Amino acid sequence: MLAMQYRITLPADYDMKIIRRRVETKGPLLDDFPGLGLKAYGIRERGVDGSPVHQYAPFYLWTAPEAMNRFLWGPGFQGIVRDFGRPPVEHWQGLGFERGLAAGATPRAATRHSEPVPAATDPASAVEGALARLAERARKDGVHTTALGIDPRGWELIHFTLWEESAPSSEPGDRYQVLHLSAPDLDALPRGRHW
Repeated sequence: MLAMQYRITLPADYDMKIIRRRVETKGPLLDDFPGLGLKAYGIRERGVDGSPVHQYAPFYLWTAPEAMNRFLWGPGFQGIVRDFGRPPVEHWQGLGFERGLAAGATPRAATRHSEPVPAATDPASAVEGALARLAERARKDGVHTTALGIDPRGWELIHFTLWEESAPSSEPGDRYQVLHLSAPDLDALPRGRHW
């Protein structure tokens, strides 16, 4: 599994109805994209859930690098480049994935929490602790799915969770509204630890 996200920060006076219409019309185009475990079409709106910005920030879980490459070098991502410029694309090696108690529901919210692995910390211990938290999070009420990835270049762990409604206020990280979920190969994402 590979995790990927690009975050497009928009002007403070940007009409977010434009993004909502974009997702409504273009979102279903990836509903049958081979190798896409899931794409959560996330947005943040300035002043909502503590967000300081307007942002379009879809998050992806890919079953294989070939699928991610087909998207990045194909017409889907080229539409993003044409309309918004080329955003940096963050990506992480998958460490774990779990389906939650609300996996059958349509998620309406998401959280993204990143945490550095300090230089003095054994990376294997940090990953084990993060995997234990992933399993705990999957058992929380309202969790649709939750994933854990790592960027070993910068030693950053990423926790991404989809929620049936809203995330609990105790949940750390950025909060997103999920406008659409494409999940053609959700069942192909292996559960649990990825090694």
